[in-house]
Amino acid sequence: MLCQSCGKHPATTHIKTIVNGKLTEYHLCSECAQKEGHLHLYNSWNMDLGNLLGGFLGKAAPGVQVTRCPSCGASFEEISQSGKIGCAECYKTFRSQLVPMIQRIHGTTQHKGKVPGGSALRLTGGQSAMMPVQESPLEEKKRLLKQAVEQQDYETAAVLRDEIKEMESHD
Repeated sequence: MLCQSCGKHPATTHIKTIVNGKLTEYHLCSECAQKEGHLHLYNSWNMDLGNLLGGFLGKAAPGVQVTRCPSCGASFEEISQSGKIGCAECYKTFRSQLVPMIQRIHGTTQHKGKVPGGSALRLTGGQSAMMPVQESPLEEKKRLLKQAVEQQDYETAAVLRDEIKEMESHD
């Protein structure tokens, strides 16, 4: 079937319109369709068989610029596949992509490691006596909660649990 507009090229674009209940069909070549503003659906998506298969296989589409770490040369795709960051510079290079991933995996982007000296002993005075490090009020409540549960004192444990929640919500 030839293009209904120019009559020279084979029709590759078929347009159906319904106006006031009346169906109208147009058969146009790609040049005439483009002139009239009808683009091929997949052209706007930059889709072809190579891009489609590349997407399934996890490879970047040809012609797409892949950002790489200036220090180690790793790409974000390689990092996400291996689960390992290449170097310290990767954190700076891929920060905008890594922050949501770290948030999703760890629940926060703030490091909350152990408190220094949490269960340590400290030398005090001239006698070199070993004294336990002073614990924070929150740590004390958590320790008391654990003791109350171990002693099956659930009423005290419930009160302590509520106090701990209150203290943590203010942090």
